[in-house]
Amino acid sequence: MAMNVIRYRRDGEVQWGVVEGTDVHPLLARHASTGSFVTDAAPSVMAGEHPTDPPVSIDTVELLSPVTTDQQFLCQAINYHSHLEESGLAPGASPFNIFFRKASSSIAPATTDIVCPDHVAFLDYEAEIGLVLSSEVAGPQSVTDGNLGGHVAALVAVNDVSARDVQLAETQFYKAKSYRTFGPTGPHLTLVDDADLARFAELRVRLWVDGQIRQDAYASDMVHGPAASLTELSSVQDWQPGDLLATGTPGGCALQAPSTPVRMIAQAMSPRRRHALVRRRASSVDARLRPGDHIEVHVGTDDGAIDLGRQHTTVTGR
Repeated sequence: MAMNVIRYRRDGEVQWGVVEGTDVHPLLARHASTGSFVTDAAPSVMAGEHPTDPPVSIDTVELLSPVTTDQQFLCQAINYHSHLEESGLAPGASPFNIFFRKASSSIAPATTDIVCPDHVAFLDYEAEIGLVLSSEVAGPQSVTDGNLGGHVAALVAVNDVSARDVQLAETQFYKAKSYRTFGPTGPHLTLVDDADLARFAELRVRLWVDGQIRQDAYASDMVHGPAASLTELSSVQDWQPGDLLATGTPGGCALQAPSTPVRMIAQAMSPRRRHALVRRRASSVDARLRPGDHIEVHVGTDDGAIDLGRQHTTVTGR
């Protein structure tokens, strides 16, 4: 059964605690990293064998990201059919599982201010389901739906904030997605077992901007599921317990594919002229994020059995 844990600061001390309603049950053991928590505490927490201090109200603690910045921040691109379509690609047109990285320093609490750099004109959102890994992998693995629980300790909500003008004009995924605060994560570290992971396709990913729904899709819309993705990722690189894989975003982003003529013209331009074109077009995109916008993200099953919690973030200027 899924169990929600938070990482928080109270009275100057960083702790982990089990969430029950509006209460937090502080764990006695201290863990400096998500990897340490996943390895040394998560199994006993899931088994109900976790000694705790008396509960405190969740309103009295400062939420921190449940994924610490010493962990890898791995990502997947165009991994929902609906996002493929809005990116100008026909469903099934891209058979490849596309991976990339965000800087771990972009990881931020689920209540953070998202700081938009002054030079960024087209700020966008991407609500995602994150897999928090439990295994140590140093070579190719065959990950299946049957053994997925041996590799995934928890799920977490992620907003893959992106500077689209940097991404498109400069063709820099890493830079565009790695500014500090561009990775709100949490609030919950939702520990899961095999039965929970069997319901992965039922997870619903939603994002609102100023109360208006922008993204709303189930994980069943994914192109490449968790098991296949981890199998392929393990053929490329190592990972450690606590590392994070964000599994892509559904349709509904502010960025929409331009018409074919515009794409062809942009490809023929110099990088400097292309950058100017993207910035000019950004001014006409009403859905882009602006300072003052409030973003809410929620991931969970409709019956509430798996609930990754709600993010509440606000865009600010530098």
